[in-house]
Amino acid sequence: MVSTISSSLSALSAFGKKMSVAANNIANVNTDGFKKSRAILREGPYGGVEVTINRIDTPGLPTMEEGSVPATATERSNVDLTEEIPQMMIAKRAYQANTQTIKAHNEMVGSLIDIFR
Repeated sequence: MVSTISSSLSALSAFGKKMSVAANNIANVNTDGFKKSRAILREGPYGGVEVTINRIDTPGLPTMEEGSVPATATERSNVDLTEEIPQMMIAKRAYQANTQTIKAHNEMVGSLIDIFR
């Protein structure tokens, strides 16, 4: 049987990493040539959560540098804020849900201890 606490702690760690990856992508949205990453969550052994971080190598939009002759193009980052903001919202809500699970577990254990005193 999987402990509620260990499963929730594993999920808290995973969603923390997911939030960190999204935050890094957003921080580098204007960095030329930056390639975004994506945190993939999977069920791990014994009910835990495993995180795999993949780099997404899709090309960014080209931009033309003004005033350069001949015109040179640089590749912008491939970060799309319309993808990153929802990823952060999902991670935030999942983190909050697992925090509430731990809180409810602690309250139940406290009630059981009070009953047997």
